[in-house]
Amino acid sequence: MPRIRELGFYESELPPGPRNAISDVAGVTVGHSTLIRGEGAADSNWRPGHGPFRTGVTVILPHGGNLYEQKVVAAVHTINGYGKPIGFEQVRELGVIESPIALTGTLNAPRVADALITLAVEQNNHIGVGFAATGYRGYASVNPIVGETNDGYLSDLQGRPVGLAEVRAALAAASTEVTEGAVGAGTGTSCYGWKGGIGTASRVLPGEAGGYTVGVLVQSNFGRAEELTVCGVRVGKLLCPPEKGAGKTAGEQGRKGAGEKEALFTPAPLPPRSPASLPPRSPASPAGSIMIVLATDAPLEARGLGRLARRVALGLARTGHTGHGSSGDFVIAFSTAQSIADRPQRLVARTVIDEQPILDWLALAVVESVEEAVYNSMLMARTVVGRNEHVRYGLPGEEVARIVGRPRP
Repeated sequence: MPRIRELGFYESELPPGPRNAISDVAGVTVGHSTLIRGEGAADSNWRPGHGPFRTGVTVILPHGGNLYEQKVVAAVHTINGYGKPIGFEQVRELGVIESPIALTGTLNAPRVADALITLAVEQNNHIGVGFAATGYRGYASVNPIVGETNDGYLSDLQGRPVGLAEVRAALAAASTEVTEGAVGAGTGTSCYGWKGGIGTASRVLPGEAGGYTVGVLVQSNFGRAEELTVCGVRVGKLLCPPEKGAGKTAGEQGRKGAGEKEALFTPAPLPPRSPASLPPRSPASPAGSIMIVLATDAPLEARGLGRLARRVALGLARTGHTGHGSSGDFVIAFSTAQSIADRPQRLVARTVIDEQPILDWLALAVVESVEEAVYNSMLMARTVVGRNEHVRYGLPGEEVARIVGRPRP
């Protein structure tokens, strides 16, 4: 399964980092815990809450230390507020994050937040009780950060199977090598009618603009099939997801390994560019949501990060997103340049960028990284069969390349 750059037609103004991932921002790591349990078919004995499950959790760590003790500057932005993120409002108010950022399925979110609290208390046993030895009586709490999208088309939401064990596993798996597609929080997601998932990309600014790195990770679960746009071409008008295929059992498809070749999609001849050939709109398909995590090593305060977070919508628009009313679209952005102590002993002066030319370069990096991360989330995702034998097919990269790469008037 190729990433968008491997298809030979994608170009960007800024170069990617060495991994073309959010982990190109020094210190940032990502881990997944993927849960695929139960067959896709529902039978007479099926009960809601008992699977099948196609879900998981993805964690993003701004640095490898104690995030509660060494917080990082952050900002959040809501593109459309149809969602249930946890912890975002305190970030909006205080401008810092103090826990790993976790992404998961909608009804898993409270359990994942509880897991983050448990792990924070294990690491910082003064949370909520103060420091007995010093007489410090500050009963500080902890603000877990959890983003979510609804993976209920493929996974049984009522079961809420992701909790402490899965969060621990994701944290233990965190590394600079970021797996994409149908993994972790992207296991059960859908994007533009195809299989969505986890995608990532990065950009490096030129030396005269500071040489800073911007990295993005998305949990894509949004858009209608006919809206998909790739490099300015309305691919969704010419390429539709196939009808549910045969030849594999639901269990075989659901358990397919990330490296296996997908054989369910048979490429169709490229349709002519005429209105009569265009597929009908699909009003019944859900509009979904997307979570975007933005990292940079540029020394920005919360206000500057907020400005970058607001540019994320421009990158989504490049892929065809129009901001449906039922699409919960949220951004959390952070800078790794400087940490903030939980109990600072003195005032600390911090370097802050506030030069508009550099911010313009950073904004371009954000827009390009978001666009590419969405494409990667789809192209790297295998076909998955979930509950009630619902199917989401992996986007066929060769067909996308054939459509986008052909001559256009």
